[in-house]
Amino acid sequence: MAFSDRFRGPGLDRDTWLPHYLPAWSSRSASAASFHLGPDGLVLDVPVEHPVWCPDDHEPPLRVSGLQSGSFSGPVGSTLGQQPFRTGQVVLEEQPRFEGKLLAAPAAVEIRCRMSLSPRSMASLWLVGFEDRPERCGEICVVEVFGRSLRDGLDGPSAEVGHGLHAFRDPGLTEDFAAPRLSLDVSEWHTFAAAWEHDEAVFTVDGRVVRRCPRPPAYPLQLMLAVFDFPGWSVGDDDHLVPRLEVAEVSGLGDSPTDRSARPVT
Repeated sequence: MAFSDRFRGPGLDRDTWLPHYLPAWSSRSASAASFHLGPDGLVLDVPVEHPVWCPDDHEPPLRVSGLQSGSFSGPVGSTLGQQPFRTGQVVLEEQPRFEGKLLAAPAAVEIRCRMSLSPRSMASLWLVGFEDRPERCGEICVVEVFGRSLRDGLDGPSAEVGHGLHAFRDPGLTEDFAAPRLSLDVSEWHTFAAAWEHDEAVFTVDGRVVRRCPRPPAYPLQLMLAVFDFPGWSVGDDDHLVPRLEVAEVSGLGDSPTDRSARPVT
């Protein structure tokens, strides 16, 4: 199965993307993404008036605009949901099962994007287990950039670019994540990619291999694409800043375990 989304409209492909960020832990209305489709593709941003996600619960406080290619939860009051951020977290709004794009090894994902970040924001593309079984929760992070890592030195701009594996609650995975400093300007277009088989995941930036990680997750993974703002990291004169993640294309190739009878929800 191969797919490619250049976000040329007229609207978001709702067969692939749900424009909410982990809505089970809050609600659809409280987790809705701010986004639009323009001449260069998708623009995700966090406007000044965007609400805090899971206020008084998630630490540090964050505001987020994200898309995800899968979603589900158990009933309200249960602990069955995707990417819980604390022990004993319960579902506040039950989510119907949505399987837009799920990939299982051997597979590959690539994103061409640029970012507008300040020291209080970050942007990322990652894949996580669908988590209908709690132990299937591991992550392959394709790219993660915090604005506070950006530098503009004598040798030009650079950034710490995160990629690798997060084990979370999967006892079969080993934590293997790094954020090396690379010579690149994230405000310009770059291509970040990950390809994985059962024995190894390979990460590239603009076609250059930057990391290899053994034994990535072998179960189905969904795509997560988001830009974040952390109000608690403010230095006092930056509340007007709007972080943006612009995406020209997301493409993928791999085995698809998606149940074709499952219909997208909007």
